[in-house]
Amino acid sequence: MTVVTDATFADTVLAADRPVVVDFWADWCPPCVAVSRSLAELAGEFGDRLLVATLNADENPGTTRAYQVMSMPTLLVFRAGEVVGSIVGSRPKSHLRLSFARHLEG
Repeated sequence: MTVVTDATFADTVLAADRPVVVDFWADWCPPCVAVSRSLAELAGEFGDRLLVATLNADENPGTTRAYQVMSMPTLLVFRAGEVVGSIVGSRPKSHLRLSFARHLEG
């Protein structure tokens, strides 16, 4: 997975040449740990078709505020610099896999 910050978000996520999933997480969030493990596995499954990025919401408040992320974990799916999907809260890996696959089709 790729780590992004307020400083690298635009170049890494908004300018990406493929869909990007950004995991907004925090150290104090137990469900974030489970989602992070699933995302690491899914990043390997999707390979070069999908970029999976992670952003610590507490350390990067600018991006977190800009996208009005209020709950952790929040996953935002970007395509061509625009948010095209979101998942708030912990979900099973199978749910995440199906959701991401749909974004690759469109």
